[in-house]
Amino acid sequence: MIEGSCCCGAVRFQLTSEPTLMGTCHCSRCRKVGASTIVFVKKESLIWIEGKSHVGLYQPEPPYRYGRSFCRICGTSLGEILSEDTSFPIAANALDTDFGLKNQFHEFVAEKPGWYEICDDAPQSDVHPL
Repeated sequence: MIEGSCCCGAVRFQLTSEPTLMGTCHCSRCRKVGASTIVFVKKESLIWIEGKSHVGLYQPEPPYRYGRSFCRICGTSLGEILSEDTSFPIAANALDTDFGLKNQFHEFVAEKPGWYEICDDAPQSDVHPL
């Protein structure tokens, strides 16, 4: 069981299986909402312990389509944890239990700020690699 939560503990959840993929997005939107490193989880593995009602959703204007979830109390980024898709990304920073995956890709590397240095061997792309 993998435990997850926000900074203040108002939002708590579990994953019954390990994430399937981990990657880092360097686009300005993901950096701004604090969800650059993401893990993909299967919807059926997500169990809400408490605080789903504390999760807010920022829905961007077109052409962007993916909403970003966050704790309404402390602001912790939760990725797309409210998604109804069968698999979706959540912010890796929201997981409390080590899950053993290493970063498997970097996307939108052309938008990466100069102060950030990529220090792993994961493949890099200027677009979505998937």
